[in-house]
Amino acid sequence: MPTNDALSVAEALHRRRSVRAFSDRPVDRAILARIFADAQRAPSGGNLQPWQVTVVTGVRWERVKAAVAARIAMGRDGQQPEYDIYPRGLTDPWESRRFGVGEALYASLGIPREDKPGRLARFMENYRGFGAPVMLFLHCSRIMGPPQWADMGMWLQSVMLLLVEHGLASCPQECWAMYGATIRHELELGDDQILFTGLAIGHADVAAPVNQWPVPRAELDEVIDWQGF
Repeated sequence: MPTNDALSVAEALHRRRSVRAFSDRPVDRAILARIFADAQRAPSGGNLQPWQVTVVTGVRWERVKAAVAARIAMGRDGQQPEYDIYPRGLTDPWESRRFGVGEALYASLGIPREDKPGRLARFMENYRGFGAPVMLFLHCSRIMGPPQWADMGMWLQSVMLLLVEHGLASCPQECWAMYGATIRHELELGDDQILFTGLAIGHADVAAPVNQWPVPRAELDEVIDWQGF
């Protein structure tokens, strides 16, 4: 799809959302290459550019999903967490935000809280990339610290906004970090690499209810402290 040259940064921010239902329409590699080239302008402290990226589709992507599914079938013994995705002992307001967005997501799907099998089945869609034809895995050298992880986040946000500009959708998925060793093996990465996140990429299924519910954001007075104005 051609670039929407009239799309402002603010419009891209408002249109971007974590899409959880994709069509099977393929994604043009040339478009992705252009997006990644533009994203290279993302800020990076000391110009380290710590991000390393592996992008999979087709048979390669199917192999990754199958390998992770085998680990999931092992239960907790199959998990290989790279890091704590959420802080331990999370308190409010952050815990309430996390709980609230989860309940809103399941409500959009018509899956009540008491339907544990239904919720589990839906959660497993995470590890299928919600049907996305392309998965991006973002990783970096283990020697990198918090500032470089922030750089990776800025690169990722740049990619997500550029995807919107090109009529594409995405869903960042840190859940893949629960099976980091398996993904490193499948992608033939060295153990010196740590997996940060996945990013599902494709064309959104715009009719899917899970892609339509409003995602709340905190009010400015909850996060901004104005001083000296």
